[in-house]
Amino acid sequence: MAAVVLSACGKMDDSQIMRLALPQAASDRGDAVWNLWLGTWIAVLVIFLLVFGLIMYAAVRYRRRSDDEIPTQVRYNLPIEALYTIAPIVIVAVFFFHTVTAQNEIIADVENPDHTIQVVGSKWQWTFNYLEPEATNGEPVFDFGDTENLPELTLPVGESVRFELRSPDVIHSFWIPEFYFKMDVVPGEGPQKNRFDMTPTREGTFTGRCAELCGLYHSRMIFRVNVVSPEEYQAHLRDLQARGQTGSPAGQISADTVAGLGDSESGVED
Repeated sequence: MAAVVLSACGKMDDSQIMRLALPQAASDRGDAVWNLWLGTWIAVLVIFLLVFGLIMYAAVRYRRRSDDEIPTQVRYNLPIEALYTIAPIVIVAVFFFHTVTAQNEIIADVENPDHTIQVVGSKWQWTFNYLEPEATNGEPVFDFGDTENLPELTLPVGESVRFELRSPDVIHSFWIPEFYFKMDVVPGEGPQKNRFDMTPTREGTFTGRCAELCGLYHSRMIFRVNVVSPEEYQAHLRDLQARGQTGSPAGQISADTVAGLGDSESGVED
């Protein structure tokens, strides 16, 4: 019954209740997250109904009557205790398997992505560097903002994008809720240079934010996400070039040097 009821839900439904509290999906990675989320709800509801049913059955079936004697008291019941031990292990193992399966699907690389954008999270702002010199006569362009003037990230709908995440100071987290995915932005060089690939699936304006407590103005690390047509995307890159926002953004030059740990002459610019 739980499976039948919840199977009517969908990640694109207009009702938040039918989406099980998730936002409407806007990326190709939404299917893996939605299937995991829906399966979790079904499992939780089944377990709840089973446990609640057993509680009510025991309360009614074994309620005390005026002529009842106190039953024999025992210290333990091995079959019941074995069930209480094995059942949670099986449940957690099943959750773990499906979580890892969904994770592998979500973080899988796209071969030859259509676009590459370098995301720089710093205290306390975002900078987006579009590494597409072929669209701007050999020059990469960037967009930026601060806590008062929100930066805007523009993406083309239906085309794959590789996000390269960098930080010059502390750990941030790049999160767009409608994309059903987030990843930490880790400072320093080495394998912690995170990246992920994703394809926006519907046009619209969304709100992104930092999902890692990164300091005083963490709550103000917000940015707008504009998913537009490929033609509008290319026009936006040319507009950034016309505004003189070419090359590498100021904070990105030292994005591999952790503030306070590197050479003072190559310190991080905010």
